[in-house]
Amino acid sequence: MSKIGLFYGSDEGNTESIAHRIVARLGEDRVDLHDIADVTQLEIQGYEQLIFGIPTWDFGQIQSDWEDFWEDVKEIDFSGKTVALFGLGDQFGYGDYFLDAMGMLHDVIVASGATIVGHWPTAGYEFEASKAQVPGQNIFVGLAIDEDQQEEMTCARLNDWCEQIAEEFGLEGGADSVALLED
Repeated sequence: MSKIGLFYGSDEGNTESIAHRIVARLGEDRVDLHDIADVTQLEIQGYEQLIFGIPTWDFGQIQSDWEDFWEDVKEIDFSGKTVALFGLGDQFGYGDYFLDAMGMLHDVIVASGATIVGHWPTAGYEFEASKAQVPGQNIFVGLAIDEDQQEEMTCARLNDWCEQIAEEFGLEGGADSVALLED
């Protein structure tokens, strides 16, 4: 089975830390980790299964490395690719824009043919608005992480989501093959 490509952008290290924690759960033998600042379109196109990690900055802004790569992302053909997303945001400080960057990334890759897995419930979060929420449903387009307000919930959320995407990606051993950690 081919590896999953995990691509993230991170300015202060939180998204990078979450990316490493996902790799620890799914296994280094299954996931190649990439900083979006150092990749090309071809590297992304080389994977059939992808995980993208993106934080939302301030008032719904895209993280700087993703912003620099944004036009490249729009040009990638995601047909036949399965993608899981995770996003970081601050639901209390920026509750009107919670995870907007993840929602914007979702919209770009879906328009290019991606199949999305890893939807996540909105229950347990307090926010006013989010471009990452599926319209009319109580789910996000991917895993929602708030290291500013709910850091104590991150470990359990990562364990649950990694089990979920292991099943949805069809990884050998499914959820049973995920390392449930207490990091």
